[in-house]
Amino acid sequence: MSTRSSEIRTRLNHPIIDSDGHWAELFPVLFEFVEEVAGSAVLERFRAGYGQRFHGWYSADAETRRRGRMRRPSYWGVPTGKDRIASLIPSVFRDSLDSWGIDVAVVYPSIGLTLARDVSDRELINGVIRAYNVMVAELFAPHSDRVIPVGVVSLADPSDAIAQLEHAHSLGLRQVVTGGSVVRTVEADAEWQPDPTKRRVYVDGLGLDSPHDYDPVWEKFTELKIPVTTHSGSMGWPDRSSPTNFVANHLGHFAQSHHLFARSLLLGGVTQRFPDLRFGFLEGGVGWACSLLADLKEHWEKRNRKALEVNLKPTNFDRAEFRKHLESYAETEERFAGKTEDILEKNLDQLECDITQEALADRDRDSDDFALVKIGNKDELRRLFRKNFYFGCEADDPMTAVAFDPRMKMHLKPVLGSDISHFDVVDASGVVGEAYGLVEAGLLTGENFRDFTFSNAVGLFAGMNPDFFKGTIVEDEVARELEALRAKEVA
Repeated sequence: MSTRSSEIRTRLNHPIIDSDGHWAELFPVLFEFVEEVAGSAVLERFRAGYGQRFHGWYSADAETRRRGRMRRPSYWGVPTGKDRIASLIPSVFRDSLDSWGIDVAVVYPSIGLTLARDVSDRELINGVIRAYNVMVAELFAPHSDRVIPVGVVSLADPSDAIAQLEHAHSLGLRQVVTGGSVVRTVEADAEWQPDPTKRRVYVDGLGLDSPHDYDPVWEKFTELKIPVTTHSGSMGWPDRSSPTNFVANHLGHFAQSHHLFARSLLLGGVTQRFPDLRFGFLEGGVGWACSLLADLKEHWEKRNRKALEVNLKPTNFDRAEFRKHLESYAETEERFAGKTEDILEKNLDQLECDITQEALADRDRDSDDFALVKIGNKDELRRLFRKNFYFGCEADDPMTAVAFDPRMKMHLKPVLGSDISHFDVVDASGVVGEAYGLVEAGLLTGENFRDFTFSNAVGLFAGMNPDFFKGTIVEDEVARELEALRAKEVA
């Protein structure tokens, strides 16, 4: 057994908080809770649907999978070593933390991650989610000094989400996980296609252009002091529907989903309307966020309304000067000859023909992609992005270093997410040691590592709820760190 992680922990002057560990629920235990909370009819539908959702792929032949673009599901996804037992039994999970070098673990679902994705059977999903949250509250209650369990909320319907949040909070759950996107059918298709399963779909990012108003949901999260943490992915989206290759579907799928959710929240003005609401994007790393922030800054610089008026408004183009060049070159470029008036009058656009510059300017005279978020300069955009967002990074992800690199000037807030219990962690006692390897390689400083494994977790979870770690063995250290973080924000 590796002792590297536990040894490293003894040398540190700060706790290690695992912001995204997992446990592996046992179906028979979950079934019992579903039957008790939601009834036998809901349990029967749940077993036949969620419990057997991959059976169809295995029963189909290769041609059926190809024609139907049946997504290749995950397989052999659970490590079979000594940690398997810990992942299945909460008491063993708690007792294993010292050997893993972890002080406190925020433990997310495995089966539970899939519960928030269905939008077709509200009775089923509401019943099962309530049962799931009752289960984790009960099973992990004896281990609250070291383990903080995470419930589930579905954002498919805002009213259901609010009810689920209130129920989870009433159970004493301090954290829930949800999806940052919902796959919906195109409403207009109902006019010609009565079968919803055959309509086109789009992905709703919940913050921008959603068919629902999610502000009441964000208000409820804020009221209950619960950060929004999302663990949703994009497997099954049109570009992630390989019928033969799970890895092809899996690579970067969390990052793709998070990219949609984050840009939807920011461009939709959600983070500005709810400045105290934290969002945690888990298991996707932080590389995508660095790219998104850089891209947002460049797009804002080029396409804010003032820049559009100065640099891109169609009627600003000097057509008199262009006429001179056209007429001059027409003498040697015969393909241009005789077309000057046609070009100048209504064919200067690069995407459309037969439209004047005046018409192009007039039809978008009020267009502004940043209208819902008020940004005065690039520094304001950076601050808005940094304040609200946190990013779950696994121990083996070297891109974590980019978020801390002073040369890149990102200053984003990664949190350590071990992903214990899943296929990419075959030995949980190696996680902290692997993460510390970034320090040993010179990619992170000791202070960076402290932020990564402790301070940023305090900001994400306790920044909204100062009592988040109350009763845990890190309660006092968290209180001091929270005070320091608040002093830093004021400064």
